[in-house]
Amino acid sequence: MNKKTIRDIDVTGKKVLVRCDFNVPLDENRTITDNRRIVSALPTIQYLIEKGAKVILCSHLGRPKGEVKKEFSLDVVADELSSYLGKEVKLAEDVVGESAKTLTNQMQPGDVVLLENVRFHKEEEKNDPIFSKELASLAEIYVNDAFGTAHRAHSSTEGVSHYLPAVAGFLMEKEIDFLGGALENPAKPFIAILGGAKVSDKIGVIENLLEKVDKLIIGGGMAFTFLKAQGHKIGKSICEEDKLDLARDILKKAEEKKVEILLPVDSHVAKDYSNDAEDSIVHSKEIPDDLEGLDIGPDTIKLFEKAMEGAKTIIWNGPLGVCEFSKYEVGTREVAKAVAATGAISIVGGGDSAAAIEKLGLADKITHISTGGGASLEFLEGKKLPGVECLLDK
Repeated sequence: MNKKTIRDIDVTGKKVLVRCDFNVPLDENRTITDNRRIVSALPTIQYLIEKGAKVILCSHLGRPKGEVKKEFSLDVVADELSSYLGKEVKLAEDVVGESAKTLTNQMQPGDVVLLENVRFHKEEEKNDPIFSKELASLAEIYVNDAFGTAHRAHSSTEGVSHYLPAVAGFLMEKEIDFLGGALENPAKPFIAILGGAKVSDKIGVIENLLEKVDKLIIGGGMAFTFLKAQGHKIGKSICEEDKLDLARDILKKAEEKKVEILLPVDSHVAKDYSNDAEDSIVHSKEIPDDLEGLDIGPDTIKLFEKAMEGAKTIIWNGPLGVCEFSKYEVGTREVAKAVAATGAISIVGGGDSAAAIEKLGLADKITHISTGGGASLEFLEGKKLPGVECLLDK
């Protein structure tokens, strides 16, 4: 982590604009169903309050596409933050308008104001310099603590850094330290577990990890593209036909690099993509034409568990089955337990894999649960993230 953090800058009495990632899931009653991203931002916010900063928070929520839509208001986040901080978090009715200016001008040290959803302005995602400058004019220092959006060059994630001294918050620092440490100097043996539906989402990650890992475990829908590339019968399982050659190249490269790739040996299959369809366990290389794989089978779970024995570093991104169906979340659940039991430095990213860890109450057994989906993937690919690059170097 060669970037300055809030420890490296005097914030006392200063107005500090903090970009957080409060893009939390809401149910039909606009109740927050998972507040992990809010809780993750608390150390940075509390530090700034204790140091006597005037804390101005901003974030997006959902995809309002540049329009004011009440269902995407950050009012629910302001309420949640108020209860955690034990003080009122005032919500501005706008982002750079009269309400935002009035509330931020009235602030005393230790006060917290949350601006309304930055994506109510179409200029935000365009990284419009005029909008960036207006947003920056509310503060004297900029802190980026939103790793989840660091792969985007938007006004609130990158644009404001052209007008304010920009440093990292504690969550951003933690993400970069753990993910960067795993990639730059991992304790060996180093194992990566990749799931999810598509190989295309993870090509860059696989290619980068092949240079670093000892074993690569592949599950989820993407495994069937690899199995078919090897000439096996996968029934009507999900498969990216246009990525078969690429899958063969990856398998060949792994062999050259002496990286062991583990694919499912048995699959939990069904006639239809449904929790209620007739299901069975079959060999992964001989899936009948009328069946599709929806989860890894019990032999595969054992194979993956054994592969993890003695691991010192594990990175896991993506589910190993169709987690929205209870019947097909078994593989993801069992692998989560196995990762937690290894005692390795473990880094879990991606919504479903992180959710499985939380649901099982294993979060305290995992070294780091990443809050960034797309950002984690791009970081693991070795790409530079605009929201990190724009911060001041130490």
